[in-house]
Amino acid sequence: MTEEAGCALLKARFEKAGYTIAERHKVAIGGAEIELDGFDPAARIGYEYITTEAGDRTEITPAVLEALEDAMARDEFYVLLIDETDAPDERLLTVAADRFLAAAGARLTGK
Repeated sequence: MTEEAGCALLKARFEKAGYTIAERHKVAIGGAEIELDGFDPAARIGYEYITTEAGDRTEITPAVLEALEDAMARDEFYVLLIDETDAPDERLLTVAADRFLAAAGARLTGK
């Protein structure tokens, strides 16, 4: 699955769940600025489909990954970080997105 197709699928799933997604949204994290594939700043939720094609593995370093995970543990925001190797097709990416949205939605609403 290409970066473009994966991001389009994720945007559709997030928007179906009621989020307003800004594409290529920049966030400062862990002393770096990264560009998430999609993010709803009002709801504090988004996604990053990590692909070789987009060069994401150089931007999402271990330090940035740790900072993202720490911010999510503090409930500052929620970002689905999904690698193309873990969700290489539409079915697996849809399942991962829907599971994330259900879990993150419950945390955001306190339910």
